[in-house]
Amino acid sequence: MTTLKSLVIFLFLLFLGFCHLSLAALENSRTLNQNKRTTYIVHMAKFRMPATFQHHSHWYDSSLKSVSGSAEMLYTYDNAIHGFSTRLTPEEARLLESQPGILSVMPELKYELHTTRTPQFLGLYGNADMFPDSASKSDVIIGVLDTGVWPESKSFDDTGLGPVPSNWKGACEAGTNFSSSICNRKLIGARYFSRGYEATLGPIDESKESKSPRDDDGHGTHTASTAGGSIVEGASLFGYANGTARGMAPRARVAVYKVCWIGGCFSSDILAAIDKAIEDNVNVLSMSLGGSISDYYRDSVAIGAFAAMEKGILVSCSAGNAGPSSFSLSNVAPWITTVGAGTLDRDFPAFVSLGNGQNYSGVSLFKGNPLPGKLLPFVYAGNASNATNGNLCMTGTLIPEKVSGKIVLCDRGMSARVLKGAVVKEAGGLGMVLANTQANGEELVADAHLLPATAVGQKSGDAIKKYLLSDANPTVTILFEGTKVGIEPSPVVAAFSSRGPNSITPEILKPDMIAPGVNILAGWSGSVGPTGLAVDTRRVGFNIISGTSMSCPHVSGLAALLKAAHPDWSPAAIKSALMTTAYVQYKGGEKLQDVATGKASTPFDHGAGHVDPVSALNPGLVYDLTIDDYLGFLCALNYTESEIKSVARRNFACDASKKYSLTDFNYPSFAVNIDTTQLASGSTVFKYTRTLTNVGSPGTYKVSISSQSPAAKISVEPAVLSFTQMYEKKTYTATFTVSSMAAGTNSFGRIEWSDEKRAVGSPVAFSWN
Repeated sequence: MTTLKSLVIFLFLLFLGFCHLSLAALENSRTLNQNKRTTYIVHMAKFRMPATFQHHSHWYDSSLKSVSGSAEMLYTYDNAIHGFSTRLTPEEARLLESQPGILSVMPELKYELHTTRTPQFLGLYGNADMFPDSASKSDVIIGVLDTGVWPESKSFDDTGLGPVPSNWKGACEAGTNFSSSICNRKLIGARYFSRGYEATLGPIDESKESKSPRDDDGHGTHTASTAGGSIVEGASLFGYANGTARGMAPRARVAVYKVCWIGGCFSSDILAAIDKAIEDNVNVLSMSLGGSISDYYRDSVAIGAFAAMEKGILVSCSAGNAGPSSFSLSNVAPWITTVGAGTLDRDFPAFVSLGNGQNYSGVSLFKGNPLPGKLLPFVYAGNASNATNGNLCMTGTLIPEKVSGKIVLCDRGMSARVLKGAVVKEAGGLGMVLANTQANGEELVADAHLLPATAVGQKSGDAIKKYLLSDANPTVTILFEGTKVGIEPSPVVAAFSSRGPNSITPEILKPDMIAPGVNILAGWSGSVGPTGLAVDTRRVGFNIISGTSMSCPHVSGLAALLKAAHPDWSPAAIKSALMTTAYVQYKGGEKLQDVATGKASTPFDHGAGHVDPVSALNPGLVYDLTIDDYLGFLCALNYTESEIKSVARRNFACDASKKYSLTDFNYPSFAVNIDTTQLASGSTVFKYTRTLTNVGSPGTYKVSISSQSPAAKISVEPAVLSFTQMYEKKTYTATFTVSSMAAGTNSFGRIEWSDEKRAVGSPVAFSWN
């Protein structure tokens, strides 16, 4: 869905901020950083002001002076927030945050306009300052496994960036239409891998695609620029989504590994790319892979991801575009961050206006010669074709004499949405209304059609067909409204986003989270039009496309921001921070919606929830995991010694005297899988243990529990966890008591730890087999 060439496309991002200094220089750098002051916004719990202060400004002033004798307030805030802004050293900020009544001490954010909308939607507001100052010499490198890169894209402008990190071991490989000198300080590496592809399908046809890192498809440029693209003013697609575009981590370096070609992406090439990426010292890997589901020791992506994880690389993958069916997920290994897709609060409305006066809302990115300013004849494709599937507007199925000069209603399915428009145009049609069927429901994805066209949901499509088939002389026109923001509710889970439960390991809840993946604007290839069709001769610098391939690089870039802010965090800690701070309801308190059902979404749809990077920057507590934990996980799966070696790449054997359990695996979410045949007539009890690590100020966290069903009860012991120092660990036990009355019905709950400043939330899913 995310690419118009039917590739199995992967987005793979690697990231980790390593200092490339000598030990002595590193120590000097740390000293300088510790003494360097930057601006912080201090959020105060005004309602907790001690009675000894007559005015809150006196309290603010006293709190500041307790950590610094020279810092002065820049502003005090009374309405937008309660608190103040000041210049502090990192150590002063840490001391201040540990004081009673301080909610958070946040680095100052830089605000600017955005085209992609996602930085603003995610609360980043163009905040490049979430990265450490460039003087720290800590440059995050994001590696992208995909269809390559269009290096001339403005998203890879290296203005303002310092030298390439000294720990970078990669290369800029020459090939067809690609020179080794074309990389720069932003795009620091580019490689291509085609041996596996060519061994199966023969030599690459260099007249159709470049045997080099060059992106002739567009998908790779789009994902790379979404994750780490530079700031570009005046970006848009034909004027849609106009503004300033930027990746999630605009100061990150980008390295591209081309593994996908016209004929697909082959595992031998993928593994070679991962192997080289690890050697190159990329810091994040993100793979937007689709394909068959198999055990981890058979899954090349899972195996490669395990090796990357062991080197401290966070691996982010797309969940897949096979939703809304259950059990449709890809990339479910627990060492992979699996990302589903949600919508933005932005839309591109294009209305269907019928001859009977009724109007129906749709979406479109069409830009070209407008329709005549009058109602036009309207025809259903099924009545303008001799083919049995004529309603689908497949190539060569429309009768020109019945279509010419008219607007055609086509049903969605079988072929690409934009291709249907091209078929209508070739047959002489003036425009197209594309109607969803039951398979797609009310989900609307905007396309840059070749003729005036709009897509409508199933309900609107059915109403339009009723008019079309009952009126003797049906007429219609399409009204294009441009770009609209502030759409509510948002986000909603995209219907195409793949869903749980996890078919390989039901005890691991997947997806892990959702992120923006619908109608995303980012950089594009100069060798293909926005539709990807051969007949599309238009060329654009930016394109708007949709899919979990788009949500994945959002999370990869956000992970890069967190790694830059917390260089000592493991990939598991970063994933935990993103998961436990994700939100599951709108500001009004309503639960996140699923566009496929029109009802509340569940953890099988959205995982832990929608990412909230600002909260993830300071999560308070994390669920961390080590390589030994992952090896224990493989033992708990009862994998054979050889199967485990396939994944772990070492001489490792499970300890026969030790009991390994999936319920003790320290994952940030809970999945309780119940065997109906073993369920007792009364109830069955499941016990899970988890360990939380303090990564914030000292605090006492109290647990709160919710369960959707009284037949699936949750309890936690102890109910209070107190942390007095950084990296202190505390363990708790969650008990799930499931009654036979709940048999066969999925149910959900939540366990949340809070110290009144931060909330550390974990979804709970009960499923049956």
